[in-house]
Amino acid sequence: MTAPIEAAAFRAAMSRFPGAVTIVTTGSGENRRGITATAVCSVTADPPSLLVCLNRKTGTCAAVAESGAFAVNLLPGDGGPLALAFAGATGATGESKFATGDWQADERGLPRLASAVASFSCEVTDEVQAGTHSLFIGRVLAVTTGEGAPLLYEQSRFHLLQPV
Repeated sequence: MTAPIEAAAFRAAMSRFPGAVTIVTTGSGENRRGITATAVCSVTADPPSLLVCLNRKTGTCAAVAESGAFAVNLLPGDGGPLALAFAGATGATGESKFATGDWQADERGLPRLASAVASFSCEVTDEVQAGTHSLFIGRVLAVTTGEGAPLLYEQSRFHLLQPV
């Protein structure tokens, strides 16, 4: 029998796995919530769907579970300060996070970042509990694309794509 993997070793190995930096949002008006996330991926193209993983301790996770809707905003290359704000690094919480960035309501009223490389408006179809997180699968109901290269995160630093 092998020994269990320590959480620190797992986190160190996963830090080498580059991820696109997104802000997952939900709510509307003065009840918006959002959080920086790299645990986002496509599930299927037919029907179009995304998976987001959110820590259950966060208000954003609770708000997505309650509303049944979320948006995924892929940050542009200069989005580091915005990513930090929505990760809680600036001390902003809840609605006050939206003071940073140019936020608009999408077709369904969800918060959409005007400068996002891409935004996806989703309806939750499934929720799975996994350890400390909830995994939400969302059917994509609307997509908006912008310009520029996305922001990436690897080894606790932001990076930009470089053509090979």
